Amino acid sequence: MSYIYFEDIEDGTVRDLGSYTVPKDEMIAFSERYDPQPIHVDEAAAEASVFGEIIASGWYTASVCMRLLVDEFLGKAASIGSPGLDELSWLTPVYAGDTLIVENEILETRPSGSRDDRGYARNQTRAYNQDGDEVLTWTGTNIILRRNAD
Repeated sequence: MSYIYFEDIEDGTVRDLGSYTVPKDEMIAFSERYDPQPIHVDEAAAEASVFGEIIASGWYTASVCMRLLVDEFLGKAASIGSPGLDELSWLTPVYAGDTLIVENEILETRPSGSRDDRGYARNQTRAYNQDGDEVLTWTGTNIILRRNAD
């Protein structure tokens, strides 16, 4: 398999990660298991809330975005993990039937100062709904092997 290595990643690159339409049953099943707040799993409670209907857990939304990030970038990169996220924000509720459109931008790259086999790619992932409203953003860093590390 041909990988994307650290040397192949350029600051400012924006990748279209694709889109995903949120199925209600999947959204609720995720929340029942991992985030069973009433606004995510109880129709009556959600209708009585400011949202008017069940909304997706933010963790579900982040998981959908992560899947698209792996499918379109990290799974093709010589990625060896991440020290974590600097920021994660949920900006607009996600409803069943919404289509999430996701992109990733490389904010900056830097070689490791202590290990010459890798570098760091600080990047931002953003998701929008079908109306163009930003629903999620996160900023994090991925560790990517250098080409000569194989």
